[in-house]
Amino acid sequence: MKYFSALIAALFFLSSSHAETDSPAIESTITESTVSETSSVWDLNDLYPDTASWDKDRNDIAARITTLRECKGKLGSSADMLAQCLSDINNAYKDLLLLYVYAYLARDTDLGNSEYLERASIAQMLLTQMGEATSFVNPELIAIGEEKLNEFLAQTDKLNDYDYYIKKTLHLAPFTLSNDEERILAATFDTMQTPSSVYDVLTNAEMPMPTVTLSDGTDVVLTPSGYSQYRAVDNRDDRKLVFDQFWETYQNYRQTLGLTLEGQVKNDVLMARLRGYDSALQRAQAEDNIPEAVYHALVDTVNEHLDSLHRLVTLRQRVLGIDESHYYDIYPAVVPLERTYTLEETKALTISALQPLGPNYINTFTEAVNQNWMHVYPSPGKRSGAYVMGAAYDVHPYMLLNYDNTLESVSTFVHEWGHAMHSLLANRNQPFSKSDYATFIAEIASTANEVLLFEYLRNNAKTDEERLHYLFKELNQLRGTFFRQTQFAEFELAIHEHVERGGALSGDKLNSIYGDLLKRYFGHDLGVMTIDEAYTVEWAYVPHFYRNFYVYQYATSISAAYYLMDRVLNDGEEAQQQYLDILRAGGSDYPYEILRRAGVDMASHEVYLAVIRRMNRLMDEAEQILDKQPSKPVEVTKTP
Repeated sequence: MKYFSALIAALFFLSSSHAETDSPAIESTITESTVSETSSVWDLNDLYPDTASWDKDRNDIAARITTLRECKGKLGSSADMLAQCLSDINNAYKDLLLLYVYAYLARDTDLGNSEYLERASIAQMLLTQMGEATSFVNPELIAIGEEKLNEFLAQTDKLNDYDYYIKKTLHLAPFTLSNDEERILAATFDTMQTPSSVYDVLTNAEMPMPTVTLSDGTDVVLTPSGYSQYRAVDNRDDRKLVFDQFWETYQNYRQTLGLTLEGQVKNDVLMARLRGYDSALQRAQAEDNIPEAVYHALVDTVNEHLDSLHRLVTLRQRVLGIDESHYYDIYPAVVPLERTYTLEETKALTISALQPLGPNYINTFTEAVNQNWMHVYPSPGKRSGAYVMGAAYDVHPYMLLNYDNTLESVSTFVHEWGHAMHSLLANRNQPFSKSDYATFIAEIASTANEVLLFEYLRNNAKTDEERLHYLFKELNQLRGTFFRQTQFAEFELAIHEHVERGGALSGDKLNSIYGDLLKRYFGHDLGVMTIDEAYTVEWAYVPHFYRNFYVYQYATSISAAYYLMDRVLNDGEEAQQQYLDILRAGGSDYPYEILRRAGVDMASHEVYLAVIRRMNRLMDEAEQILDKQPSKPVEVTKTP
């Protein structure tokens, strides 16, 4: 009933939290009795009691997928027939997701287990088969026509759960092809993933990554994870060495990586043209009916306020005690503090921080966080990172973490529980067919939780040094999410428009386009931060460019979250309920409309200005603290 590429993207949300250091203790207002010691490993028995039950359902669902084809040609015969067919498809889809969630959760706890990998592959195959088996639905609904479908909706309440789906399908009528053409496009899903698959293998397995010797004699291998770790070291010469060697490797492969990205962009442009869209951007926004003005309002507002980013660079330069900023200076923590948190302390801290969301939210969260829904700690073979999978509608969300007791893990915990609460509230308040919220609003709840976390930490800091730590923590996240993701969005639009005009995307061309943006964002020509030419290949490090205008939705979600939390903290219960209404709405309407009903117009510059204003307030506070401290000796940049 929906494009299954979109389904896979929506099944889980990788954490966008990039906290960098630890923090000191803070006092919680929650007593120990509020949280309970729970298992650190999730209980998959809530999904299936054993693998035999999974195997039985797998065979049953495979048979049901085959029978769904029997509805072809019958949808317009009567309102009851349409309701029955949509219900059969909906229920099969819901049950298939249960199968999928079980397989992928098990796989991600032990990526070396061949049995787990096989089940995940089977689940993926069944999703593709279901996409092919139901590809007739949209063209057939469009052929029935709006007038007759409205008559059907008026005749029976059995179609109430599908009214929004029908509305979306009719909205996409100009871009929906014939039954046979839709079936062909559905069958190409795996093939169209080739550029992304090649990119993943090349960058994660086949590119020889450099080994460097740091100033303390430590040899480190600069895999992508190694680069992420060592680009933030305190020693500036080491940071430059890490940057130089890592990006030199990507420069050596820039032409191959340029071909893979060009292949992805050409796929996006081709699919847009086949469906009759004016552009790849229009196609990416069409399913959720997002006005193109949203994209441009975001990019334009950020470009008009790059001085705030430049101010942050200059402020970091002051605290780091360096005479000029280079791109390799953006990652180290400027005010590091040490503190560890147990899992139970983190639960209590989260409950304290989220109090502004009201007692009902807190009660729901407290009950949920004390269940065995999380796989908490790293273990051999476990997938890295963090995510929430909320697609098991009749059960509950599941959360994968790699918790290590740092503030970064606390931030990730809070972030992921935002996703989990969004899924939980949507599933409890919407039928399955309207529960799956759009990517456009998917990061709002997670970011809102982080905003409240840092608000609480800052307000309860006991020293100026501690407060500075939290201030720069949040400021760096704003740089890495709001500004960086908008920069990515501007780049993504530029390369798609280049191909749409008939241009080609070599590695050198991509370096040029990305490099110009990187220099403008960081004020290279204004003397704010120096961007070395070697680092302009950074585009090749970003896997999100293989997801067709995905990244801008991080920036829009983050902006909405800051705008909403500013209102919650200042306007009280009415704003609180408007925010919770967004979470409860799930996927019951277009995401842009869900936000507009809550007083958030994402096509308005005002939403994005809320982020800029908060960023400037945080920098004002940081400067007030720094002005009271003695000046730091300035480290002079060495000339190569």
